[in-house]
Amino acid sequence: MKVVPSIVQGICAAVVAFVVTVPASADHSVARKWNEMLLQSIRLDFARPTVHARNLCHISVAMWDAWATFDTQADPWIFAERHTTSDLDAARRESISFAAYRILLNRFAASPGFATMNPQYQSLMTQLGYDSFNTSTSGDSPASIGNRIAQAVIAFGLADGANQVGNYANLYYQPINPPLIVILPGNPSVVDVRRYQPLTLQYFVDQNGIPVPGGFPPFLSAEWGNVAPFAMTIEDRTDYTRNNRTWPVYHDPGAPPVIGGSGDEVWRRGHEMVAVWSGQLDPTDGVTWDISPASMGNITPPTGWNDESYYDFIGGGDTGTGYTVNPVTGEPYAPQLVKRGDYARVLAEFWSDGPTSETPPGHWFTILNYVTDHPLSHRRIGGKGPELDVLEYDVKAYLALGGAMHDTAVSVWGTKGWYDTSRPISAIRWMCGKGQCSDPTSLSYNTEGIHLIPDQIEVVTALTTTAGARHEHLEGNEGSIAIKAWRGPYAIENPQTDTAGAGWILGKEWWPYQRPTFVTPPFGGYTSGHSSFSRSAAHILELLTGSKFFPGGLGTFSVTQNQYLVFEDGPSTNLTLQFATYYDAADQSAMSRIWGGIHPPFDDIPSRGIGDKTGPAAFAFANLLWNLTSCPADLNEDRFVDGVDLGMTMSSWGSAGVGDINGDGIVDGVDLGALLGAWGSCN
Repeated sequence: MKVVPSIVQGICAAVVAFVVTVPASADHSVARKWNEMLLQSIRLDFARPTVHARNLCHISVAMWDAWATFDTQADPWIFAERHTTSDLDAARRESISFAAYRILLNRFAASPGFATMNPQYQSLMTQLGYDSFNTSTSGDSPASIGNRIAQAVIAFGLADGANQVGNYANLYYQPINPPLIVILPGNPSVVDVRRYQPLTLQYFVDQNGIPVPGGFPPFLSAEWGNVAPFAMTIEDRTDYTRNNRTWPVYHDPGAPPVIGGSGDEVWRRGHEMVAVWSGQLDPTDGVTWDISPASMGNITPPTGWNDESYYDFIGGGDTGTGYTVNPVTGEPYAPQLVKRGDYARVLAEFWSDGPTSETPPGHWFTILNYVTDHPLSHRRIGGKGPELDVLEYDVKAYLALGGAMHDTAVSVWGTKGWYDTSRPISAIRWMCGKGQCSDPTSLSYNTEGIHLIPDQIEVVTALTTTAGARHEHLEGNEGSIAIKAWRGPYAIENPQTDTAGAGWILGKEWWPYQRPTFVTPPFGGYTSGHSSFSRSAAHILELLTGSKFFPGGLGTFSVTQNQYLVFEDGPSTNLTLQFATYYDAADQSAMSRIWGGIHPPFDDIPSRGIGDKTGPAAFAFANLLWNLTSCPADLNEDRFVDGVDLGMTMSSWGSAGVGDINGDGIVDGVDLGALLGAWGSCN
């Protein structure tokens, strides 16, 4: 094996987010400016998706509470005061700024990027005309109100179960497996390959590109199910017990498949698909795809383990057929033919949220900001009613998305902690070390081994290692399992100029498509954060905008030849990632983790189901806060009193029911009059 020339290759490279960070603009609201400050703070902090989902939620809540405290209808979530003022807009801007500023100081004081960000926080306060040294919490000045809001949110966070005081460390979780020494072949020391296994690395550089002292860190947020949610309720929660500890799981997807138990074949087949897709990360393999919405997207994911009809196991990707026309323009989408190996590598790195990124929940905030800035966008919640002013729309949008990302983190990581499952690097190396389970009469048979797939997963034999044969370079390893896969980081001397490509490697030396200083995330596999965050956010964006399509029917991200990839050189040509709908983007995010060697498909599909619950629920709860008393006749909470609400009223006529608007225990003419009097938009 080659030795990686320098740890610098994993630290200094940078990945551009969905859109280039937008500088503060006069056209942006004060909430947007503080959101950009938060996103930049996340980029310079440790890569902790759970922690930053919570930060995004709590600062969004603080900004919302600062707006709502000056409103007679909407309700704050944490802050319990009401205020009036002669200059409403100015008071809101000032209270929002002080609240956001104080929480940023609290949440990022120990961040490795704090020395860089603290002057920027203060500079923004100065630009906005505020005294950052004003720490008063007395009286009714907007600054004092903002400081009290920050105080309330900070106090809430100190008691919400996240263990912020202990730097979010686990209090009782311990892995049952000894670490996998990734530089050595195989996985001989694993106790239970179904369970999570930490790694042993000389250096660990997290997904934000920050070195972590002491090598591979502990399981991140294994006990996050204990964290107070935004919109989820006790009805969404299942409590499990292990080692006399309670493990709360919200939106429990049920136990994953396991080798040697229920779903044995699904478990094996899923890891084998990860291995096969790894072999597609080569731009020289001659495979070309149309990656435009003319050929990709427009597919509904399965709801169970039967995913064979959804994924293209051998060819890669899903079986979506795309769209006949762009529904906004009425014109067909222009094809974009690119090499599959370039597309798969770009997708894996784009959604991996690597160095200098804002982690998956923050990534969707950049997408929200991208959508909001689009010239074809509007600021009508759900696409209905009059446009909101810039500040009102931003605080409402951030509240809904922040709440969804936070609840998704609580659900997914609560699931991860309880089910405590392994990653593909542990499973694939272990199975390949056992042998093959396809042919009892053939070489290296073992019931715990991996299935053989011609031209994908094979046994090295004396015949295949002869001169000129496909396994010639593996001579001396006869009887071992070989996989046609990405050849790994040790095939790369300089990631700025070298490409590993794909070829036959020993299965017990398989690597995910990641940096050698990272290898795999420091937490269990089941369920997938990327799949859940993305699906949840797609719901929020559809509910906010009133359409599942990006503005103009197309969201894009341009990638420059040989300037984008971090793990190795590439892509070999310019290309543009394209998404017709928010769900198409979410689906590609989910598949990127299979190409990246991070998740098998059985981690993916149940995770999308979690997002299908957390996104709409967070939006509905945010809607209640936006309009808690302003529109009681809006029975289905779609921000419009219309025929649907009338039908709901008439269906419960003469009895207690959902149409009882005045709460007197019977649906009658008084309620009908109230509904007709509120007819139209709730904005």
